[in-house]
Amino acid sequence: MSTPFLPQEVIRAKRDGNELPADAIERFVLGLTDDTIGDDQVAAFAMAVFFRGMTIAERVALTAAMARSGSVMHWDRSELSGPVLDKHSTGGVGDKVSLMLAPLVAACGGVVPMISGRGLGHTGGTLDKLESIPGYDATPSQERFRKAVLKAGCAVIGQTENLAPADRRLYSIRDVTATVESIALITASILSKKLAADLDALVMDVKFGSGAFMTAVDGADELARSIVDVAEGAGLRTTAFLTDMNEVLGRAAGNALEIHETIGWLTGTFSDARLDEVVFTLGAEMLVQGSLASTLDEARTVLHAAHDSGRAAERFAQMVSALGGPTDLMEHPDRHLGTAPVVMPVEPVASGVVTGIDVRAVGMAIVALGGGRARTTDLIDPSVGLSEIVGLGESVGADRPLAVVHARTAADANAAVTALRSAFTVGEHGITAAARGPVVLRRIAHQ
Repeated sequence: MSTPFLPQEVIRAKRDGNELPADAIERFVLGLTDDTIGDDQVAAFAMAVFFRGMTIAERVALTAAMARSGSVMHWDRSELSGPVLDKHSTGGVGDKVSLMLAPLVAACGGVVPMISGRGLGHTGGTLDKLESIPGYDATPSQERFRKAVLKAGCAVIGQTENLAPADRRLYSIRDVTATVESIALITASILSKKLAADLDALVMDVKFGSGAFMTAVDGADELARSIVDVAEGAGLRTTAFLTDMNEVLGRAAGNALEIHETIGWLTGTFSDARLDEVVFTLGAEMLVQGSLASTLDEARTVLHAAHDSGRAAERFAQMVSALGGPTDLMEHPDRHLGTAPVVMPVEPVASGVVTGIDVRAVGMAIVALGGGRARTTDLIDPSVGLSEIVGLGESVGADRPLAVVHARTAADANAAVTALRSAFTVGEHGITAAARGPVVLRRIAHQ
């Protein structure tokens, strides 16, 4: 007679600091999925992991079990034009890199089926940005998703109901039990969805700084190394980069405004040095990991050619139309993307040079405008946000505002102006390049 499975014994073992065997983790995840384990026990398990942690072997077992808890994609390599590659970011303010990178890598021969998320808290969500495009289906059927990937070489969509459902349940309980910050559980949450997507390689963008989930470099480094080691342990080739979020990435933040900026970048009418560096660094790594280039220098040359020729813009247009969006978005973005009725510059209290930015406060100002969610059930106004945002070391004054607010009402705009003046520190002297730091701090690979 087999021994009955008792969830409380798994919780007890982890509470006491013991390493859980893979079969116990598998059984616990099964209970998460079929609801035979109660929310109280899931919460106790999450808290035990939060305080006791997990070994790499435990994290691999948890991640793999969660990936298998629902449907798993299977790509027929014979019908694909190249390797199946993906990139994932831990999130930041103004981070529209996925929107640029997916069509760019597709234009270089990669196949990019990207599962992205919605915004919560101060960071924007890729899906919310895409849903500012009229008709764009961010949660398509699996068949429509496949067709879009085969047509455009890329498709950026959201997590479907049957993709890693154990992760969805565990995350919802972590969110209300103050256990979101667990490195082990963050790792499993991110990678379970990536393993279920049947990838050949993954590149992670782990952000640090005032606008990041992990504000300290050491915490971001720990998370990046956990993700890389667990992914490799589960059979997915993965590298990670630590990137700076002490400044807004790009010049716009807000859903439709970031689509505008993405279109400008893809069509060559907009560029930003820090944004360019993140896109081309991650893209080069993806091409090398997918054997589409032999060196990073060669990969950058290939990426620049795909961008400058307009091929990446064509891939983005194909993706949008394949998922229900307008066929002329690239040519006429103003015709399709909503605009806010109130536009107001944020003039600094005094002229000077920007020496510090509370990027989280910038993100929360956008949430207050209606461009993000305080709760998962909140509706988003896609037209609101910020444009022309300054960076560290830049001069501001009467002729150069800190940013331009796009708001629904004058009252909303005035509140945002007040919040943003407090978010930027302006001094009389500039900030050195060394103090500003590189936007890409380091690359992390499996040892």
